[in-house]
Amino acid sequence: MLLSPPLCPPDEQDAALAELGFSVLGAAGAAELLGEPVAALARWLPFWDDLPPDAYLKDGGRYRRRRHGCFIVDGESVRLQPHRPHWQPVEYNALHGGIERHFEPLPEALVADPLWARWLMMGAARASALKGVQPWYVEAHMFRIDTTDGIGRPTPEGAHRDGVDLVSVTLIAREGIKGAETRVFAAEGREGLRFTLSEPFSTLWLDDAKVIHESTPIQPLQPSGSGHRDTLVLTYRAGGFQGPGT
Repeated sequence: MLLSPPLCPPDEQDAALAELGFSVLGAAGAAELLGEPVAALARWLPFWDDLPPDAYLKDGGRYRRRRHGCFIVDGESVRLQPHRPHWQPVEYNALHGGIERHFEPLPEALVADPLWARWLMMGAARASALKGVQPWYVEAHMFRIDTTDGIGRPTPEGAHRDGVDLVSVTLIAREGIKGAETRVFAAEGREGLRFTLSEPFSTLWLDDAKVIHESTPIQPLQPSGSGHRDTLVLTYRAGGFQGPGT
């Protein structure tokens, strides 16, 4: 049985983030903040069917596909930045940190969708409420984790922080799988919570300074079947993008 996430109303997201270090927004809440029905977001789903393989998995797996893009969000201004590699320090990603990873860019049609900019601004508003109003350097990651290898690992690096100010994890689709339980732990202390995002466009917000997080591996529901989990992960960082020397 899947453990339901502790959903917060839209007007309580910032208070929960400040107090607990995380909050969960349901699809209806996202629609309320966007001013659009959730059904409007369904036009994004086909973009996850065209993700190239991740060639950097050090465990030799073939279970992850992804795309990547960078933006600066400043109030109501959302500016796509020149395509750049993704980089994390080894202190935050011991498995894949310290190297420049080059991924294919986000689909142009997705970036041009007016709801895309509003989605990024929704996260920037959470980051500004948490850390103060300022421009936010946003990295967007489209992921598909599948069961090609029999098992897929949403977070092969294990429980981790990302070295940013705010992280959002949005479930896009979950098809024919078991697993993918989300686990959130206090960065200092023993407090923790586990639940499973199962509703498309439900979103977990994380104060990266306060909590660490991971998702458990996935397996197909049927022994001879296949399945996948699609997510959109956004990271918000003050002052600039991560890169060597930053």
